Amino acid sequence: MNKIVRRIISQLADKPRVLFLIDGLGAFLTAFFLFVILGNFNKYVGMPIWILNALSLIAVCFCIYSIACYLFLKQLWTPFIIGIGIANLLYAILTLALLMIYFPILGIFGIAYFLVEIVLICGLVYIELNVAKAFRKINGNLQKVFF
Repeated sequence: MNKIVRRIISQLADKPRVLFLIDGLGAFLTAFFLFVILGNFNKYVGMPIWILNALSLIAVCFCIYSIACYLFLKQLWTPFIIGIGIANLLYAILTLALLMIYFPILGIFGIAYFLVEIVLICGLVYIELNVAKAFRKINGNLQKVFF
């Protein structure tokens, strides 16, 4: 498995633009699931609707950021990859905190959804931060301008 992850990181370091597309599509999917699916089946999920809506709004903002980076960035990818990586990590921490706070009222589907989402986001964060590191190695000090 480690070889597979290293190969993914290497390929994305060669084409960092694709990483923003993946992140943007993932954020769109998260927003869709939170707002449409979980919102309509809330009696099985248990998370208050206003929290689902707030998390969905955050995901929409991440989607816009990532798609904008995909469409408009031509160079200096590293600070933007690190930025979305840190934002995703903070989102995962927020989701974990909400999971712990509302655990007594969550249904099994809500618990399962949020745990899977946290694991997927943490995996994405790992890849994003390692792609930024690999991209910096490939392209030298040019990427260190913002650090």
